Amino acid sequence: MLFLMNSNKMFFLFILFFSTLISISSNSWLGCWIGLEINLMSFIPLISNPNNLMNSEASLKYFLTQSIASINFLFSILLMMLFMKNFYMNNFISILINSSMLMKMGSVPFHFWFPNVMEGLSWLNCFILMTWQKITPMILLSYYLNFNFLTLMMILNVLIGTIGSFNQTSLRKLMAFSSINNLGWLISTLLISNNLWMIYFIFYSFLISFLCFLFYIMNIFYINQMFNFNLNFSIKLFMMINFLSLGGLPPFLGFFPKWLTINYLLMNNLFIITFIFIMTSLIMLFIYIRIIYMSFMFFSIKLKWFKILLKNNYLSIINFFSFISLLGMIISTFFFI
Repeated sequence: MLFLMNSNKMFFLFILFFSTLISISSNSWLGCWIGLEINLMSFIPLISNPNNLMNSEASLKYFLTQSIASINFLFSILLMMLFMKNFYMNNFISILINSSMLMKMGSVPFHFWFPNVMEGLSWLNCFILMTWQKITPMILLSYYLNFNFLTLMMILNVLIGTIGSFNQTSLRKLMAFSSINNLGWLISTLLISNNLWMIYFIFYSFLISFLCFLFYIMNIFYINQMFNFNLNFSIKLFMMINFLSLGGLPPFLGFFPKWLTINYLLMNNLFIITFIFIMTSLIMLFIYIRIIYMSFMFFSIKLKWFKILLKNNYLSIINFFSFISLLGMIISTFFFI
């Protein structure tokens, strides 16, 4: 079994993709639950590694939390069948279904497992956990929304994601709390429109994919590695561009979906929520800029035999992604001015 886990990663990735299609295309709650279970059993072999204790611990934590969320989801389905015509029970069932989906995504107040699991994963698995694993719960969440409950949850997500990002030395935990912060934006877009949610999710996945790819090829897991390593100045510049784009700074591509969300929130007279979202985004930008500023200004001992050399194709990919991230103002002005 261990040999299959190490050798057939592509097979489990295919099953992961197929399980998401099962859930989002099913016309019954039981079919959605089956797709979630297949998704869980295909992701566990991807993140487990018998030679790494952190991976094994992360896979165990992920399995336990996802199992509890699946049990809650199945229990809420049974309650829905028993108390279909009871209004008060329907409100309770909607909260229970939304809570189980929020637990699967690592949302507040069920977020405690998410940074710990992220800390034990590789960057590829971190990317899958932050992006692809959110598709099925978000779509199932849109089937049975409880607006008052999710409004509270999206405010708590942006607040806890911002507060938790302070004093983080691990880049994986920092990206985990950044994902929690962006999850609040994703829930708000889901309450507004499915098309807006798709736009925000595509842009967010694009930015996260580049940062995870950059950290992977540089083999960086902690912030102090950005100071000590003999990094090229252009690499730090590209990293700065994409961090600022992830934070939503106006000239960059990441500002575009946040601008759309803010416009829709203001059109619905949600001024307090808009103010909280903007302020938390500014605090996240401060956290990103502090990391980038220290990596630029910190002068470590440069050793000629201790340099990071990247292949030309890696540099071309980084240049391409950074150039796309700089097109945000052009796209924004084309659509709205």
